[in-house]
Amino acid sequence: MKTFLVGGAVRDTLLNLPVKERDWVVIGETPESMINQGFRYVGKDFPVFLHPQTNEEYALARTERKIAKGYRGFHIFASPDVTLAQDLLRRDLTINAMAMTDSGDIIDPYGGTDDLKNRVFRHVSPAFTEDPVRVLRLARFAARYKTLGFSIAPSTHMLLKDMVDAGELDALVPERIWIETTKALSEPYPTEFFEVLRQCGALAKIFPEIDRLFGIPQPEKYHPEIDCGVHSLMALAQATKLTNRVEIRFAALVHDLGKAQSPIETLPHHHGHEQRGVMILESMCKRLPIPNSFKSLALNVTAYHTLCHKIFELNAATFIDLLQTLGAFRSKHLLQDFVLACEADSRGRKHFEETTYHSGRRFLELANIAIQIDTSTANHTGLKGKQIGDAIRQLRIKAVNAQMHSATTQL
Repeated sequence: MKTFLVGGAVRDTLLNLPVKERDWVVIGETPESMINQGFRYVGKDFPVFLHPQTNEEYALARTERKIAKGYRGFHIFASPDVTLAQDLLRRDLTINAMAMTDSGDIIDPYGGTDDLKNRVFRHVSPAFTEDPVRVLRLARFAARYKTLGFSIAPSTHMLLKDMVDAGELDALVPERIWIETTKALSEPYPTEFFEVLRQCGALAKIFPEIDRLFGIPQPEKYHPEIDCGVHSLMALAQATKLTNRVEIRFAALVHDLGKAQSPIETLPHHHGHEQRGVMILESMCKRLPIPNSFKSLALNVTAYHTLCHKIFELNAATFIDLLQTLGAFRSKHLLQDFVLACEADSRGRKHFEETTYHSGRRFLELANIAIQIDTSTANHTGLKGKQIGDAIRQLRIKAVNAQMHSATTQL
């Protein structure tokens, strides 16, 4: 059996990065011979096996031929006669089309080592255009390797645009779009994912709600960057610095979707953008399989981020009602996530990137006071039903109001 380490494991080894998983290609074997040697068949669309000891994936060398639109429209041919070079030729980028022998020798028929040295993303062959998922994957690689200085080869960038213009992205299923997006959001620089998609025209196809924000102005006094799309990516960048939680990063990215539908005559102001944003986000969540953990946080941030910013202006009753809406009085709440997303929004502005978010700190201080209130007295006053809830609300308002008054007096 001839086996070669391939793909991302070779790429990251040469980049001196940690290898997360190892994939192997097998030359000169058949499914029957693999099974006879103890490998477990797990392939759905092509012959893939798990090693009996390491559990790593071993795939038979194969070629692919495009027979229909979309990323599933391929005829797969696996045979002992398929060579390593033929198998590598079907891969997306040259830096992913290298193999390594057991002795550590690199087999590089398509110039991957040179492109690694020059920090270039380059397609292996024109067949790159046959799989629309590759647009998303390339954008995700840009998000992962930004710090290493990678750029997209001009010829590859043209292929991306050609794919968009040809309607290839229309074949992407919502589930695959969301899978690639969540992976991108977990990368070190997720903003690059959306930048690459926008530069080739794919963002308008995949996330039109985000793409429409670019070119929409905001008041320069509060948003020196002016452009709503630029601000949204800046908010995502700040969220990435604040947390690894992809739900928070997503909420920061989409919090201002409503600004794309502000009446032209009111620009650059965006009164009521919060509720417009909620409706747009609800529609996006129906179009894509966005999990509730992402959806609920993003909706709360979209609807109430401006109230968090204005915490020093709110009265106690409004604040307690906001906490109730945010689920702060449940045993498990996500107030910290909400405030972090709001902080990312506040700091995601030109010249505000290093500003301390005092509103967030104050929000959590007052919330903690309201949450810690002993509400048992309301249950021993003879009140019933809604009356008990009203009494508890008043206790919380009184406690928060006292703290607000105290802070005002000290100032």
